Amino acid sequence: MYFRRKAYDQLLSWKKEYADSYAILIEGARRVGKTTLVEEFAKNEYSSYILLDFANVSDTVISCFDDIHNLDFFFLRLQAATGVDLVKHDSVIIFDEIQLFPRARQAIKYLVKDGRYHYIETGSLISIKKNVNNILVPSEEMKLTLYPMDFEEFSLAIGSKTYEQSKKFFCQKMPAGQALNRQWMRDFRIYMAVGGMPQAVKGFVEGRSFSAIDRIKRNIVQLYEDDFRKIDNTGRISAMFHSIPAQLSRDKKRFLISEALGKRKNMSDEGLIYDLVDSKTVLISHNTTDPRVSLSSTKSIDSYKLYIADTGLFMTLMFIDRPDMQNELYSKMLSYKLPANLGYLYENAVAQVVASSDRELYYHTWEKENSTHYYEIDFLLSKGTKVSAIEVKSSGLGEFKSLKRFKEKFSKSVAQTILLSQKDMKHEGGIDFLPIYMAPFLAER
Repeated sequence: MYFRRKAYDQLLSWKKEYADSYAILIEGARRVGKTTLVEEFAKNEYSSYILLDFANVSDTVISCFDDIHNLDFFFLRLQAATGVDLVKHDSVIIFDEIQLFPRARQAIKYLVKDGRYHYIETGSLISIKKNVNNILVPSEEMKLTLYPMDFEEFSLAIGSKTYEQSKKFFCQKMPAGQALNRQWMRDFRIYMAVGGMPQAVKGFVEGRSFSAIDRIKRNIVQLYEDDFRKIDNTGRISAMFHSIPAQLSRDKKRFLISEALGKRKNMSDEGLIYDLVDSKTVLISHNTTDPRVSLSSTKSIDSYKLYIADTGLFMTLMFIDRPDMQNELYSKMLSYKLPANLGYLYENAVAQVVASSDRELYYHTWEKENSTHYYEIDFLLSKGTKVSAIEVKSSGLGEFKSLKRFKEKFSKSVAQTILLSQKDMKHEGGIDFLPIYMAPFLAER
């Protein structure tokens, strides 16, 4: 079962404009659909292709890379070893899981320069030190990140019109009305429950129960655990990964390594955070110190939050040791009875939505006057020379003092102040109230 991915169109642009001069490297977490995407693309857009899966490749194929100085001989051996005839200027060679064989990545420089064929690389953990040690990373390489399926892709996969129809209401600034809003919120909550991992989406499309879908997601989490142990056998990366839901639930100002590991952090722990981020299994949001200036130039390196890259996996991870709780959570989510103290699920969902639009994540905190407490804006989006401030609520609108104070404090730099919740659209007091399923439209460039 192949699900249409928007990255397919990006691959088409690469082929048309850049493929003669650059290979393309598709990065992403394990099981986000990288191999499926590129193989479908190769089948449709080229006369022939060779897929080399370096997780399961023969010694005969590996030996082809022993000497790439004679490319005529290299291509003859490769075609003989794979049984595929390549067509000059109309074939693509796919290096799948290239992090497992860095020597092939280094060869890209010479293969692209040769000009006979196009090259696609896929991989996870691409930037982990051991995967780039002792090789010259090619400059003839473009990068594309593949995220879990976003809400638009999910809607297409399940045959829902929610994304398409709600976008029209968003563009016309028109409330949907109670019945439509409830229906569209339910569809978004289904997306949160299932998530965007193609295996889980396939299970939902096939009509499997949420218990069965949860087992699929647990297997993916276990796969991630195995990868983390390969990077760090002390278990520290795994502990950081597992602590993310708990730290978000306590509404922490920033992610605390010491809470994850139960000890004071050291420099090596900080390095492991970035190995975790490089795995693409998590998303990092930096606290920007001055939203009046460029968000990227004022981000704090030491103050950040972590989210799980897929909210479906986030739900599974919350109760990884108590599967009986999971069925109750799915039931409450779909029946509009999600407890208010689980509202950080929605925050994670918005983080996923923003990141899947290839935007960096930023938030902002500042101390309240004459108080030990602080204000916080959950997400900031650049909009020209200004910023849009976003606060996320799980159920009712409640109070939104941070948004009001932010609007007052940074009035000259604010393009829009937005509160996302389950309620229908309205505009009041200079604040735009939007249902969470419209978050993807805010992140579009």
